[in-house]
Parts: sequence; C-alpha cells; structure tokens
Amino acid sequence: MGRRGGGLPGLSAPVVLGLALLTGCGAPAPTPENSASPTASPSSASPSAASAAGLCASIVAHWSREVLDSGTYGDYQSMGLSNGQYEILRDVVDAARAVERSQGAAAADRLIDRRSQAACTARYRNGTPTGGPWQ
Repeated sequence: MGRRGGGLPGLSAPVVLGLALLTGCGAPAPTPENSASPTASPSSASPSAASAAGLCASIVAHWSREVLDSGTYGDYQSMGLSNGQYEILRDVVDAARAVERSQGAAAADRLIDRRSQAACTARYRNGTPTGGPWQ
C-alpha cells in the first residue's frame, strides 16, 4: 500500500462492474415496459452519460493514486481503462506529481479528484465516445 493507505487490490469487483456498465453488459433488453416512450425528453440520455463520466472519474482517480504511489504505470487494459481514459490518467498523474512536489500529498489528492472529474465529464458529455471500446 502507498502513502494513502487505501486502494483496491488488483482488478476488483468495482472495476469489473465499471467495465460492464461502460459496455452495457447486464442491461435489460428493451421491452414495452422499460423502453423509452416516443415522448421522452432528449435529456433522458443524460443519466447514462453522467454515469459513464462518474465511473470514468472514479476509475481514473483510483489508478492515478496507484500510479502516483508506485511511481510506475501499468498496462491500460489491465487497469480496465480505455485508451482515452488512459490518456486522461497520464495527464492527471503528470499534474499531480508536480503538485505533490510543491504542495504535498493532500493537494495532489484534491487535484486528482478535480482533474479526473473534469476530464471525464468532458469526454462523456455527448455520451459514450465512438471508435471502439479501446477509445
């Protein structure tokens, strides 16, 4: 364990759940009872984008702390990240390293949360990015 004393060992249930949510696994098949009505508002897609952004931010923040603690990056696929999420992670870790040196671990933790949330919100603002699951 790193200086923060927490963390998830390996690929845990939250990461697997996150992958399932991002790929849509486990979602019920549309039926007349659960399908959207023709009068549904355009904002009905927002919870999905918000959920994907929140999950992205949670996973990126977790792995950013792990990378910051260990000093090494792992393979993005073994972390359960897409290529785009891994790019966010690298940007967040670079910024967090600089803040940690100048302002300490607590400031780096706050930066990780802010940057992960902002970058993932931007990434998923229009729904799930296209280009395949690795994007």
